[in-house]
Amino acid sequence: MTDTVKLLINGEFVESRTQQWRDVINPATQEVLARVPLATAEEIDAAVASASQAFKTWRKTPVGARARIFLKYQQLIRENMKELAAILTAEQGKTLADAEGDVFRGLEVVEHAAGIGNLQLGELANNVAGGVDTYTLLQPLGVCAGITPFNFPAMIPLWMFPMAIATGNTFVLKPSEQDPMVTMRLCELALEAGVPPGVLNVVHGAEDAVNAICDHPDIKAVSFVGSTRVGTHVYNRASQAGKRVQCMMGAKNHAIVLPDAHKEQTLNNLAGAAFGAAGQRCMALSVVILVGEAQGWLPDLVAKAESLKVGSGVENGTDVGPLISCAALDRVSSLIERGASEGARLVLDGRNPAVTGFERGNFVGPTIFDAVTPQMSIYREEIFGPVLCVMHAATLDEAIALINANPNGNGTAIFTRSGAAARHFQEEIDVGQVGINVPIPVPVPMFSFTGSRASKLGDLGPYGKQVVQFYTQTKTVTQRWFDESDVGGAVNTTITLK
Repeated sequence: MTDTVKLLINGEFVESRTQQWRDVINPATQEVLARVPLATAEEIDAAVASASQAFKTWRKTPVGARARIFLKYQQLIRENMKELAAILTAEQGKTLADAEGDVFRGLEVVEHAAGIGNLQLGELANNVAGGVDTYTLLQPLGVCAGITPFNFPAMIPLWMFPMAIATGNTFVLKPSEQDPMVTMRLCELALEAGVPPGVLNVVHGAEDAVNAICDHPDIKAVSFVGSTRVGTHVYNRASQAGKRVQCMMGAKNHAIVLPDAHKEQTLNNLAGAAFGAAGQRCMALSVVILVGEAQGWLPDLVAKAESLKVGSGVENGTDVGPLISCAALDRVSSLIERGASEGARLVLDGRNPAVTGFERGNFVGPTIFDAVTPQMSIYREEIFGPVLCVMHAATLDEAIALINANPNGNGTAIFTRSGAAARHFQEEIDVGQVGINVPIPVPVPMFSFTGSRASKLGDLGPYGKQVVQFYTQTKTVTQRWFDESDVGGAVNTTITLK
């Protein structure tokens, strides 16, 4: 009998009473790994009610006690890294090395959460007026919620609930229904680390669950990572319901290659960023702009892509695993076909690769288009597959103008040995996250993820200093204490403190 994925409500992993289920499928084999429930409205209400009740005591838990839970949690994640990666590979398709990287980038945020005592500090100004002090408190909001995507089923949940819980909130998580198993294992470890009952809850579902989270009156803040279509819906619906919302959404990330760049290092970086994780990253490099004499590098880039091995994530030496689903395979294949029909030059076609022993897998190999223009579908749409668009520019400024004209602003990069060119790029580019000889400029947790423009809705990003602001309410206190011997003065009818 196929295993079922459980709900987590009030510290207990419970079987859903729903009549609606969907299969969790291994994308390399089409094997059904488990069945995940689409939680009922009553179950979602129960999860929120559990979080609301737990908040009453959790918000008053000393900050040191909260920090120690995450010290223990990071230890447990490290001890179970191989198991977590294996679960992730089976349900999502990433190579084992990439799966470990997925877990590790989330682990970094857990480590950051363990330092919450230094992050959640207020400010104090002494004697702002005679005998008057003013200070601020960063206090938790209440029940918060997170909606996470399929492409990083370990990292993105770990971006969300550790920082929310560490700051004194309680949390309701809705992981992707396509690959929830590694998320649930991480939640088991969180409880083992000492997260109290009701502080972390998990519900499963699709559109109805998303809407229930956006609408629920007891949820104070919603964090979302995923597609632009769903993210825009979440932002509008949750904002109208009076919640704080942050949505990290779609992208079209560009890299500029100048002729003076270190050629071999640059080609390795381009191939890894474009085709790693089968291109299923919001920070994947999907457009390369070759400038000047670097336009002659295209054959070398194609050769580098051809050298990558396509296969199941569990096979040694695999560079590119399967896409998450048959629907994703159909969509990527359709966009490749459309790119060719719209006039782009298909210099490397990765469709229908031969993967011995995994003939039913959702595989697309590295694919490269040349002579791509901004009007083409493969440029305008986020393909979310191992497809790289190559464009050409005569100058650096021409390349910068092309990037700035794109509506998305998640990430960008430049490859050069010129400090002057890199600084000019850094100053002139209108994109939230910039890499200089770094193809995927996702910052470490001391800084925040800072995508911009159409790639982000909401002022504050996940993790780092910004997320502490997102998950807390600033309370400002102005206080004066009188000595017992004070006889008092005249009645003060103004609001000025002297």
